[in-house]
Amino acid sequence: MKRQINQTFIPFILLIGLCHGGQAQTYPTKPIRFIAPFVPGAGTDITARTVAQKLTERFGQQVIVDNRPGATGSIGVDLTAKALPDGYTMCLISASHSVSAATNPRLPYDLTRDLAGVAQMTALAYFVVVHPSVPVKSIKELVAHARANPGKLNYGSSGTAGLQHFAGVLFGHMTGTDIVHIPYKGGAAALNDLLGGRTQLQFTTLLSTKPHIASGRVRALATTALKRSPAMENVPTVSESGVPGYEVNQWYGIVISAKVPRAIVNKLSAEVAASVNSPDIAQRFLADGSVVVGSTPEQFTAHVRSEIAKWRKLVKEAKLQLE
Repeated sequence: MKRQINQTFIPFILLIGLCHGGQAQTYPTKPIRFIAPFVPGAGTDITARTVAQKLTERFGQQVIVDNRPGATGSIGVDLTAKALPDGYTMCLISASHSVSAATNPRLPYDLTRDLAGVAQMTALAYFVVVHPSVPVKSIKELVAHARANPGKLNYGSSGTAGLQHFAGVLFGHMTGTDIVHIPYKGGAAALNDLLGGRTQLQFTTLLSTKPHIASGRVRALATTALKRSPAMENVPTVSESGVPGYEVNQWYGIVISAKVPRAIVNKLSAEVAASVNSPDIAQRFLADGSVVVGSTPEQFTAHVRSEIAKWRKLVKEAKLQLE
């Protein structure tokens, strides 16, 4: 017996599609809440405010940055996952969120199931910087010095299971060195102790260290990207300096509730890409060592999944115990 199709069901589906399409055409009709899940002044906050200003210009509606720090950035993401799925609450995430997704089974959300990727905005390489008291001027010299002094060098990070922490774990794993991790409540606090000589090493952004590199308060040994930074082309990569294949990139992107209609996600993604690729914004990011990306939702989602897989593999191979 052939199954009868309810003829009223088909128009109902078409009506839903038309409503969502119509919403996307008029979107946005009110201010958008842009959650930055870290404290004001952090890289996420600066990036969010830069893009929010451009989106406000393009949309003709206010894009308002709402700082919701706490729990290594998970509070803001959880608020986004549980927000009304109308497209008016979005959140900036960073590479550290992929580390958390790979290492913390107690997160109140699933980053790839409860959130939808909108776009990756930028990629931002870390720089390996040392205090001038450390007698090294290259990655090869750093590795040799660390091997000769196991457990005597330490590096500060923004906190346990953050990207700065895992940049050091990956470095130690690939070089066979024992460099002690010192977690802080934020990258700024870690940098302050590096400047004061209380730590010797840090994996951090050019945004926070550029003036200190210029003044000689810290020494830049290498960048963690696979390509040299356009902002400091004289500084080699870790990979070309004796640790082939080493790569760590901080990145910033936007996620939204997975229940938001796809047409709205696509429109928002296109506007984000246009914003970060505008000449004034792109130049501002370039000066801070960032490379503009402006990816599609599909590309960003695939990138987040690959990052989570990378850090899960590192935890297993390095037999890392996280408290």
